[in-house]
Amino acid sequence: MAEVVGEIPSGEKEFAESAKKIRDIVEFPKISEDEFYEGLKRASRGYGGKLPHRTYSLCPETRRVVPALVWENGGKVWITKKCPEGMITDLYYEDVELYYRFKRWLWGEKEIYSANVENSGVNCPLDCGMCPRHRSHTSLLNIVLTNRCNLSCWYCFFYAKEGQPIYEPTLEQIRIMLRNAKKEHPIGANAVQLTGGEPTLRDDLIEIIKIAKEEGYDHIQLNTDGIKLAFEPELVKRIREAGTNTLYMSYDGMTPQTNWKNHWEVPLILENVRKAGGPGIVLVPTTIRNVNDHELGAIINFGLNHLDIIRGVNFQPLSQVGRVPTKERQRFRITIPGAIKRIEEQTNGVIARDDWYPIPIAGHIARFFEAFTGSRYYMTSHFACGAATYIFLDREEKRVTPIPRFIDVEGFVEFLDEKAEEIEQWGSMGKLKKLKLGAEIFMKFKSFYDEKYAPKGLSVLDLIKNAFMHGNYDALGKFHENSLFLGMMHFMDEYNYDVERVERCVIHYAMPDGRIVPFCTFNVIPELYRDKVQAQFSYTWDEWKALHPDWDYKGDKYFRSREFVEKMKKSELYRKTYIDIEDYFGLNRE
Repeated sequence: MAEVVGEIPSGEKEFAESAKKIRDIVEFPKISEDEFYEGLKRASRGYGGKLPHRTYSLCPETRRVVPALVWENGGKVWITKKCPEGMITDLYYEDVELYYRFKRWLWGEKEIYSANVENSGVNCPLDCGMCPRHRSHTSLLNIVLTNRCNLSCWYCFFYAKEGQPIYEPTLEQIRIMLRNAKKEHPIGANAVQLTGGEPTLRDDLIEIIKIAKEEGYDHIQLNTDGIKLAFEPELVKRIREAGTNTLYMSYDGMTPQTNWKNHWEVPLILENVRKAGGPGIVLVPTTIRNVNDHELGAIINFGLNHLDIIRGVNFQPLSQVGRVPTKERQRFRITIPGAIKRIEEQTNGVIARDDWYPIPIAGHIARFFEAFTGSRYYMTSHFACGAATYIFLDREEKRVTPIPRFIDVEGFVEFLDEKAEEIEQWGSMGKLKKLKLGAEIFMKFKSFYDEKYAPKGLSVLDLIKNAFMHGNYDALGKFHENSLFLGMMHFMDEYNYDVERVERCVIHYAMPDGRIVPFCTFNVIPELYRDKVQAQFSYTWDEWKALHPDWDYKGDKYFRSREFVEKMKKSELYRKTYIDIEDYFGLNRE
């Protein structure tokens, strides 16, 4: 990396440049105190199962749990809470119709004994750990490997600033955290994301990945900006060989302004991953209204052009943690329906609003696989937390087809629910009976499948058959390799905080003190969780320097020179990555 020298890309200049053109600002509606309490009364009486809905939230000023009202106004869904500083309203969901369609798939009550602290959770989320009130096991475990980072993103949850303590758990602490999540009853964690800071700054990263494999984790995901992987092809190979399945890679846009972090490095990252034969890449755009939300369709198009190594795009609407003024929240806030609307517009309707489903629908499919294979795995998240779909590419006709266009997803899931109930009543199922049932389900599946709209040149039926006949990780993995996953996960902040969502969270952080904490508790209340515990297990600046005498803060940071940028601009690799690519949606890339 010797040639890469120059200014640190802090992002502030690029952010200001991309934020100059403000198209619109969402005006938060006002609700009086009397209307608020009247709404709480109506919600408490059920009010026909419609909005308003009573819940609890977090006061940004006092950090107390306060009553809150989720209500409808102008076709959108809002959340209002009463704090000592007054009534606070924020945007909850930008499409009330989609809110109700997604709510239909809210996971029913099911006992999941995932608690690892004994308190009752009466003060959720201020006594988290997880408590007995938590309704979901850990679908994805996050382990922070370091708070050191080679970038300094203005919207990042956290990274160590100069002079601050360095958090870097030991290998033994990491192993213990992995084991704690495996002990959840009745379902131990099976997937882990190694995150930071920037985890590739750890010299022992390969050993950490191997430890996760030793502890029985089938899916290992590395959350990274990819910069070191751009300049160290051997590291990509070693990460893959150690057992990493996915690179969860930051990718905020198609231009140096919207993706100042790694725009120029991405061509090298993709080339190195191709040469190493993996791991698969999931692009992760932090989605910000009026900053990069005009490029969501282009990002998907980019993923389709590199489908050989890019497995998905997972949009993450900005979580505005910290003390954010109302006008700034109005300017940058976007919710899942808002992003879906942008995608529909920017793909000329190829990927439409009705092509998306809430994450809990996967729980109904998982329920069938539990009954069918005996493997327990639930996606019991709140319906407002995430949305997803799959799109298939017909390369011959250059046509993109979302999976609901040729599969009746809702009808098929309802059928699987019925079959799951039937299997659960059997008590046991031998291998022969399982094969017969798999064949029966596959034959029935054909009635939910429309060959006319299915992508040509890709045997989707065979992929489905293998998944349901064998029902194992590898069979399901083949399905992922032949399509592009599109997902969204909207992490909360102090303003749109809903305690009901926290109770159903499926993405958790492991901490060295033994607790396992939901994502939107860990990061939104850092003074009780992330910062407090990491400070307890951190090295002071002087201690870290004493242990690493050759280390300096600026040495961690990534420097990019004008010479490097000019070299990339003129390269064939850059053209093949960004310019000489197919336009699958009729996008205007002037």
